[in-house]
Order: sequence, then C-alpha cells, then structure tokens
Amino acid sequence: MDVRRTTVRDMRRSNRSVLLTSIYRDGPLSRYELGHQTSLSAASVSNLVAELIEEGLVEEAGSVESDGGRPRVLLRVAPTFGYVVGAEVGETRVRVELFDLAMTVLATMVYPIETPKPAPALAVKYVLAGLAEVLGEARISPDRVLGLGVAVAGIVEGPADAVVHAQTLGWDAVPFGAMLAAKTDIPIQVDNGANTLGQAEMWFGAGRGATDAVVALVGSGVGAALVTGGSSYRGIRSSAGEWGHTTIMYGGRGCRCGAEGCLEAYVGAEGVLERYRLAGGELTPGGDEEAAFNSLLDAVGTSEVAAKVVEDTIGYLGAGFANLVNLFNPEKIVLGGWSGLLLGERYLPQLREAVGRHALRQPYAQVSIELCELGRDAVAMGAATLPVLRLLRDGGTPHRATQNQTARAH
Repeated sequence: MDVRRTTVRDMRRSNRSVLLTSIYRDGPLSRYELGHQTSLSAASVSNLVAELIEEGLVEEAGSVESDGGRPRVLLRVAPTFGYVVGAEVGETRVRVELFDLAMTVLATMVYPIETPKPAPALAVKYVLAGLAEVLGEARISPDRVLGLGVAVAGIVEGPADAVVHAQTLGWDAVPFGAMLAAKTDIPIQVDNGANTLGQAEMWFGAGRGATDAVVALVGSGVGAALVTGGSSYRGIRSSAGEWGHTTIMYGGRGCRCGAEGCLEAYVGAEGVLERYRLAGGELTPGGDEEAAFNSLLDAVGTSEVAAKVVEDTIGYLGAGFANLVNLFNPEKIVLGGWSGLLLGERYLPQLREAVGRHALRQPYAQVSIELCELGRDAVAMGAATLPVLRLLRDGGTPHRATQNQTARAH
C-alpha cells in the first residue's frame, strides 16, 4: 500500500485552498465569517489572509457593521489577479470568451461552423484564433492568463492529453488537449460541455445552494451534468452524464450515435427539426439551426403539425426528466442549452406537468425544475471556470504549462 505523508506545506496549501474557495464562492466575507465557515482558527485565518493579500490574490472590498465592535472588513478575490479564457466547441460554432476572476466578460469571438462534423484540426484552429483575438482586443498579455478551458461534445478522458470520444462528430479517441497544448504555452483543460455548463450553474446560477442536482444541456445534442453530495459525478472514466443517449423508445428513431431510440433523437434540436420535416412542416430556407428552431416554435399557433411536434417534444423531455428524478432523486433539475431554453421559456409549466405524469410521486414532490440563469452561452463561461477551479484547489498557486512546453519541444 502506498502511504503518502502529509507535510506542513501540504497542510498549508490545503488551508489556503479552503479559505480561498470560501472567499471566491461565497464572498465577499469578513475574517470572522471565514473562520466560522472554514473552522480554521482566527490566527490561521489572519495569517493566511495576510499572505493572500500580499500576493495580490485577495483584496479588501468594503466593510460591514458588527455587533458592538469595529466594522468588519470584507474580502474578495482580486478580479485582475489573473484572467481565464473559456471556449465552447459546438456543432454550429466555436465561441471563445475572456474573463477576469469576477467572471466579467472582457472580449468575445464567435466562429460559425459550416460543416455538421468539423474536423478536430478545424476546431483547434478556431479555438487558438479566438484566444489570440480576445487577448488582443482586451490588451491582455498571455502570461496573465491562468488557463484556457475548452468545452466539447462527447466523452473526455484526461486530464493529461484530454482524449475526446465524440461519435456524433466522428471523433474517435482524438487527443484534443494535446493538439491545443502543442501550440500554446497557456495551460489547457478540456471537458464535456454539459459538465462545464453544470459547473457554471452550480457556482453562479440556478444550481447555487443545491447539493444534489442535474443540469441538463439541450441544444443540437443532449447531455447532463450530475452533482451528488456537492461533487460532480463522472463515473469510472468520465463518461457519466450521457443522458441524451439513454433509450427513450425501444426500436425508435435512429440517433446520430448509431443507436436507436435515444432521447437525443427526440429532443435534440436536430432531431426535433427532422421530425417536423418528416411530418410535412416547412422551415424558412437558408437559415441556421437556431433560426429554424425559432420558426418552428413561432408556427405553433398557426400550424397543427408544429403544435404536435412541440407537444411531443415536451412529452419526451418530460419523460427524460422523470427518469432523472426516479434514478437520482435530485433536489433540482436545471434546464439549459440554447434549444432547451427556447422551449423552457415558453413551456416550462407544461414541462413540469409532463415530468409529474412519468415520475414517482414522492421524488417528484421533492424536486424543483428551473431554467438556466446564465443564458444560452453559459457553456463557455463554465469552461473558463476550469482554470479557476484549479487555482482554488492549488491554494492560489498558478499552474505553469510545463507539459505544454514539453509537448511543443517534441
């Protein structure tokens, strides 16, 4: 058995991580509140906070009145200590955004994708081009960037090379992380888009305060982030959450993954629009997938075909949510993704009713079903939180891209 000794340095880094995470996730907080929340002694809090302030990672952010004593100084993570970049490699576009540590958007670049199955090299090209553009626009030097987080479709194995298995894109064991790292010194992290959306919503959006939740991403494809006991559930090789490829109908419609009857074939935007076309519905020619989906929703009041397709889609999505309710007993289900939000903004009450028709009564009574609060572009924001999370876990020590430089040297 491998026994690892805990050193004083390890303990100090762990305490810094606990303190910094509390300030970032729940701040601004006073030293008194930090001691109460982290169970660290007043002396430890004072020493560590002084250290973090001296390093420029934490700063004072006003004060609040205390009970009978001096006002308590509030602390927050300094927004300009460093910067993070998030990229979403979608099926119709690549979106790249630059943030400060307060997650304020400083610059954005979007590149449309014309082909339904972009080659990995094309995705790498757009991500790196977007990285250069957003840094240039905001006049931020690359050495101020703590990391680049990238969200992709499919299963991501890593973290070293971030190998991506995305059957719907035709990507089979693509070393996507290594491909990016070979061309930049900025540290790279890659994750599934549903997981990055989930992290953003759990930190800043509709999932805040929940310890057991599911964040569903419904766009062209379908996925979910699973949170149990406050931690992300990934499964043995990080493929947990492929909810879109659970079977909703035996022997049903063919899915892009090659199986039949997957939920994605019925509620993903591509599948919904295909069902509409097969039923005789007409879409405005020349538009992109999002425009086509909007036109379908707009036609509900005047077209029986559109009304039926949307009604069925809500029913299928409700059944899919009910499966999550019965399997995981979450306290919250958060619906996100661009087409999921377009549906939810119009039909959330009907969706909740559909879930109730399929779920067991007791767990259904315990769950709230909400919409994503961070908007349709929260996947890129979630990707940008990947280097933030690493900074917090490391106790505020920025990660250096030594493996990137090694990869480039070879």
